Amino acid sequence: MDRPLSRGSTRRPRSATEANGRQNHLLAALPAAERRQLLAHCEPVELTFGERLCEQGDRIRHVYFPTGGFISLISSIDGRPRLEVGLVGTEGMLGVSLLVGVNDAPLRALVQGAGPALRIEAADFSRVLKRSPVLRQALMRYLYVLMSQLAQMTACTRFHVVEARLARWLLMTRDRAHSNEFDLTQEFLAYMLGVRRVGITRAARSLQRRKLIRYSRGKMTVLDGRGLERASCGCYTAGGHMYERLLGKGARTRARRRTRAARPFG
Repeated sequence: MDRPLSRGSTRRPRSATEANGRQNHLLAALPAAERRQLLAHCEPVELTFGERLCEQGDRIRHVYFPTGGFISLISSIDGRPRLEVGLVGTEGMLGVSLLVGVNDAPLRALVQGAGPALRIEAADFSRVLKRSPVLRQALMRYLYVLMSQLAQMTACTRFHVVEARLARWLLMTRDRAHSNEFDLTQEFLAYMLGVRRVGITRAARSLQRRKLIRYSRGKMTVLDGRGLERASCGCYTAGGHMYERLLGKGARTRARRRTRAARPFG
């Protein structure tokens, strides 16, 4: 069962804000003055697994910059959550619609990986943006990357087989978890691919028989990252190239230091 909407995740001392800011690749890539200006309004929080940060259509109350955890973006159909269409980890932010003046959340945001994040109130974020055209321009580039990811997900769902799509999403989750082992429930697997559980089970068993993954009791372990990348569709590689081209290679370098990854942020 989902946890209630967050009213205030566990806070850390404000003295940790500046250090934590560099753990988010989007913040770390900002010019120093713009980063300090934004961080002055941020507070460190802890995201908990299964926490709902917002529902589709809700008014955005906070913007989140994950510095360790990661967030699943889920699209609803007929009022029910049906399909995961994106992930937000240390490469990005939650609340990008504020960049174009829209205060409503376009998707449900559910914490898939527990961990630290920096949080800023939506009103403060909008005020900082108005004062800093440089900051707005930098974050708009990330908005474009996220839009491309969502469009790519639509094509991937339509044209690629379940096993390749599962391999891709496992790699994306691993990159954002910065670990080859992470929690992954049947509910998230259903959101991830938008198919019946029997299809997910069949695809997961195939990857396990090839000794690419191990899945037991909600724990997923990537055993062979390079093999899993070969089993995935080309969308994983394309997504990594898109991020690097528009936002720089620094994120890829930092991710490699933290994970045994082949290519981050697909």
